[in-house]
Amino acid sequence: MFKKLNILDEREKCLHEVSQEVTFPLSKEDKKLIQRCIDHLTYSQIEEYEKKYQLRPGMGLAFPQLGILKRIIVIVYEVDDGVFENYVFINPKIISNSEEIIAAEAGEGCLSVNREVDGHVPRYARVTVEGYDEDGNKICVRAREDLSIAFQHEIDHLNGILFFERIDKNHPFYSEDEIRLI
Repeated sequence: MFKKLNILDEREKCLHEVSQEVTFPLSKEDKKLIQRCIDHLTYSQIEEYEKKYQLRPGMGLAFPQLGILKRIIVIVYEVDDGVFENYVFINPKIISNSEEIIAAEAGEGCLSVNREVDGHVPRYARVTVEGYDEDGNKICVRAREDLSIAFQHEIDHLNGILFFERIDKNHPFYSEDEIRLI
């Protein structure tokens, strides 16, 4: 039985704090919560379930958004219509990035930010992220474009940073001449 997650709002203090490194083995509770995140994010991207459960569409969640200051992120990425890849990273670190900077043309959103925020968020076009899977095995992924944005957005959550804090107040929008918009 699907049970909607209680996702914290941006005003919650813990969303502005740095999360703690995770030690292994993971608790049963953490593993269950990871699975609930995967279910929530998957359902939120399938129109029928999004409506049925009144979910806001999202592709990523970080444990701080659930009030848990642990360095765990979950990304559910739709690679094809109705086909999803799940990324569960514990203690993720960006170990390399492209020089090229991009931004989501429509701007970024966040399941913890229940309002429209105008502006472009500059992000690396490509990142390599290292971390651990649920069993403590070292994993690595090279992410590009929107998946790269998602990894950077979720890792920011682990460091107490919300996406709108990266929007330049004096220059919130970029032209294609300044930055590649995707």
